[in-house]
Amino acid sequence: MSLTYPLAELTLDNGLRVVVSSDRAVPIVAVNLWYDVGSRHEPPGLTGFAHLFEHLMFQGSRNVESGQHFGLLETAGASLNASTFFDRTNYFESLPSGGLDLALWLEADRMGYLLDAVNQENLDNQRDVVKEEKRQSYDNRPYGDSYERLVRMAFPEGHPYAHMTIGSMEDLDAASVEDVHAFFRKYYGPNNAVLTIVGDVSEEDAFDAAKRYFGHLPAIPQPPAAPNGTIGPLEGVARDDVVDDVPSDLITMMFRLPVDGTPELDAAALALDVLAAGQSGRLNRRLVRDEQIAQSVSGGALPLIGGVSFGTLTGIASEGVDLQQVEDALVEEIEKLAAGGITEDELLTVQAQAERDWLEQLATCAGRADEISHHALLFGDPNRINTRIDQIRAVTLEQVQQVAARWIRADGRAQITYRRPASTEGGEQA
Repeated sequence: MSLTYPLAELTLDNGLRVVVSSDRAVPIVAVNLWYDVGSRHEPPGLTGFAHLFEHLMFQGSRNVESGQHFGLLETAGASLNASTFFDRTNYFESLPSGGLDLALWLEADRMGYLLDAVNQENLDNQRDVVKEEKRQSYDNRPYGDSYERLVRMAFPEGHPYAHMTIGSMEDLDAASVEDVHAFFRKYYGPNNAVLTIVGDVSEEDAFDAAKRYFGHLPAIPQPPAAPNGTIGPLEGVARDDVVDDVPSDLITMMFRLPVDGTPELDAAALALDVLAAGQSGRLNRRLVRDEQIAQSVSGGALPLIGGVSFGTLTGIASEGVDLQQVEDALVEEIEKLAAGGITEDELLTVQAQAERDWLEQLATCAGRADEISHHALLFGDPNRINTRIDQIRAVTLEQVQQVAARWIRADGRAQITYRRPASTEGGEQA
């Protein structure tokens, strides 16, 4: 079932790729800008820079005072934010369609002239904001550092996915204004970005507006390619056992998975869904409902394009249950999956769930704009939003078993456990 969302594309003379999807159903327009820079692009010593710019981009530019980016758009009725990930950074806003010019002007001003506002005071201020974010979201939150610990075990030192987007506070402390300016000039230009406009605007008017606000910005030199992160499945078991004052004992296992954009990654994602997605997942049925040794289980694939992806499975032990029981059950179910594959009914169920999730994502202008930017930037093909369901439906039982047997293995995982101090009295983990 291919979808038929309308798409029109134009590349400006400066290299900015513009994609428009006109939708007159509601008087809303979504503006979404993806830059081809994320934590995997950061060289040693400069980790956390892409995320730092997620903050700096809201602190003023040549024609916008500090704090006014949010203020002007919210006054116009917009919701807006930004996010940084391993493979990209994105900035987005949704607002009444009459505010399109304002949104594009603000995005263009910071793309072209952000550095006018990035001085030592501004850098110091936002560096402190990032440090506070790390304290709140990573250091002082239960299980907050789990992914930091896991990616260090799952990937060798220096691998582009071996550090989280928050980066190293030591690297940020050592960063000079010159370092920060150089990073911006390297990655934040029109020819390293995709601009998507979805909603109550004609294709012609949207392209004219994009030319008006972005067309004069100069292209930047071709940015360096991100390091090649191609790597195979994990071999052996790497463990990190933490004793801490956490709400409940928890275990998370991480597996390396095939690269995004391949049938193999789709098969791996569906395999993990059979284990952990929803009430019908194997782990929920066994650990939560039948044996009641876990409060909850979760998991899934995290698609990445830098040569490899990863996936996780998490179990939170029920009160009074030894976490080792949860680990043993997870290992047993992983081994069953690799040995016996899944049933046709299971495959159809998780394919239907994935299809529903995809349709829900595309149902709003904002969600559609984000996925259009995603597929235009990372795959060069925004029309993948219309064919994605076909790709998911094409996965076969044989592909799921083959991928599970190679990539989702009990003897090829990184693992972290969190135990409360009292829970260690029953014996050491095997």
